[in-house]
Amino acid sequence: MVSKAIILVCDGMADRRCSALGGLTPLQAARPKSFDWVASRGECGLMDPISPGVPPGSDTAHLAILGYDPYKHYTGRGAFEALGAGIELEPNDVAFRCNFATVNDEGIVVDRRAGRISNEDAEALSESLNDIRLVRNSDVKIMFKHTVEHRGVLVLRGEGLSRFVSDIDPHKVGVKFLHSKPLTDSPAAKKTADVLNELVEISRRVLAEHEVNKRRIKCGQPPANVVLPRGAGTLPVLEKLPTKFGIRAAVIAGGAVYKGVCKAAGFDVLDVKGATGTVSTDLDAKMRAAVSAIKIYDLVFLHVKATDVVSHDKNPVKKVEIISRVSEAFSTILSEVNLEDTCITITSDHTTPSEIGEHTGDPVPVALYAPGARYGGVERFDEVSCASGTLGRIRGVDLMPTIMNFLGKVPMYGE
Repeated sequence: MVSKAIILVCDGMADRRCSALGGLTPLQAARPKSFDWVASRGECGLMDPISPGVPPGSDTAHLAILGYDPYKHYTGRGAFEALGAGIELEPNDVAFRCNFATVNDEGIVVDRRAGRISNEDAEALSESLNDIRLVRNSDVKIMFKHTVEHRGVLVLRGEGLSRFVSDIDPHKVGVKFLHSKPLTDSPAAKKTADVLNELVEISRRVLAEHEVNKRRIKCGQPPANVVLPRGAGTLPVLEKLPTKFGIRAAVIAGGAVYKGVCKAAGFDVLDVKGATGTVSTDLDAKMRAAVSAIKIYDLVFLHVKATDVVSHDKNPVKKVEIISRVSEAFSTILSEVNLEDTCITITSDHTTPSEIGEHTGDPVPVALYAPGARYGGVERFDEVSCASGTLGRIRGVDLMPTIMNFLGKVPMYGE
């Protein structure tokens, strides 16, 4: 038995064969040494985050990896984003993830990221949105918080609200942004849709007059002249993972949704300077933080977003570079952590083929090292090599019990 566990999840790292890489996947092309070290000494396999062929969202994938069946426990992404952004949600709150975006005079979305607006500009715009007071729905309080780049979180607080409303974000450019509609016939859903529509109407006027956008236009930059809510969610009710297994757990991540899922599961959120959730994130700082955290906590969940960012940008060559950088940084953990008392797991939350740029339902590789693990002859960590490992093919919800089994934290079923 070991008493500690570190899980590294590289977002969207799993891929398909790429023509730009001579028919290799980015993992095969990168040949990440520290990942290969884990694979060549541990149990390897493939994991279907949700189930075979089902493309996972980042939120549902992480729920599953933490051991929660997303079909039973998922209540929308917005709540996880809000929790990860540091907002303490109340049971009746409805939360949304949002983009600052650019639309033309006809309301057609020109850029869903407002030219990848800077954190400074987005923060200033966010403050103005918090000053909005609704007229038709004056009983509803608006809370808006910027997270990173063009992203933010919107929380609606009031009586009689519902998460069953459609997105305003059309999820693509070249079309008009949408009007939210109720997805049920309930008065709460109808009210919430009207709240969203009123908010966006007012926000367009506020953003158009903001000094930040006037400056951006003058400098030839796209204005962030609309906010596009999507992914309505409410606070999920989860059995806390530390309570279930009798452990202390912490998460190190840059993105709000990953912090939020873990926070909902009872993890402590460790803020690391330089952990941005972008390709410029300070990988070394995150690894050093994990080394320090594992001295205090029994489980450290370490998330890296950069692999997914370059996948969505359809850049397999850059993805190889990012994987290599993560592997090199991860070697710090292998050299400084007590491997005789630590279970090390490396995996991805979903496949994002870098020549497609979207999540797919392909399985992801997983490698798990612990003293006594059943090594099965795998030498490399990639989508093909891991398929022949002793772990076989598992579901996302199976991963946490598998890890906790090495810590002796899973009670016997039966007598």
